[in-house]
Amino acid sequence: MDVRSIGVIGVGGRMGRMLVQAVQSAQGQCRLVAASERSDSEWIGQDAGEVAGVGRLGVAIMGHSAQLFAPDRVVIDFTQPKATLSHLGAAVAVGSPLVIGTTGFDAAGRARIAEAAQRIPIVFAPNFSIGVNLMFRVVADVARVLEESYDIEIIEAHHRHKVDAPSGTALGLGRAIAEAIGRDLDAVAVYGREGVTGERDRRTIGFSTIRGGDIVGDHTVLFAGDGERLEITHRAASRMTFAKGAVRAAIWVSGRPPGLYDMGDVLAF
Repeated sequence: MDVRSIGVIGVGGRMGRMLVQAVQSAQGQCRLVAASERSDSEWIGQDAGEVAGVGRLGVAIMGHSAQLFAPDRVVIDFTQPKATLSHLGAAVAVGSPLVIGTTGFDAAGRARIAEAAQRIPIVFAPNFSIGVNLMFRVVADVARVLEESYDIEIIEAHHRHKVDAPSGTALGLGRAIAEAIGRDLDAVAVYGREGVTGERDRRTIGFSTIRGGDIVGDHTVLFAGDGERLEITHRAASRMTFAKGAVRAAIWVSGRPPGLYDMGDVLAF
């Protein structure tokens, strides 16, 4: 088996360190060859393996992410929407495959990613957990069976440092459900309730957000009917779940033709 070359952007952050650890745990399938941080980061010039706690790897952290990209290298990006969008041009310029775990994109941002995917292979997913990606399929199947006789609410909880809400995973669950039952999520989503809201419109899909402490990520889809309710929940106990999924996606996408892929493609759902 060919050993895939991996680059990680934002290697000094919580997810970046986990990604380095996940690459190391997949030795024999991939190896870290490049890493970057913001140009003002204290980690510039330090060894990425030592920063991630896995020992010296001989990979010095660079201060310019554009230098990471190469035709034979898959780059993993779990940063911020503005930063990720700025990396697209560098990836396209050299034909570097990309794995994007960044969340919080607006419609224009998602469109730019789709445009770039016409020229390079991109795996873009709101969540790289295998369990969550199974959950996308399960909630869609449940929604088709229940149709319009149940109210649908999505509740998510994350740590205090998360900057976007609702989470990309919650929105992904909403889109999976909406597509399954023929609704436009942009038209039916309700992101907050306050005051006298009136009776609930059964066609809406509600979202509730919790932020606090060090919660890694909890997601529940509630189907509430008359006399019963069904709750489907996924709880992540460690970011390593996401990191391992992203590395699996990076190994899978290497050598693929240009296109916009998700974890369903990686897992062959």
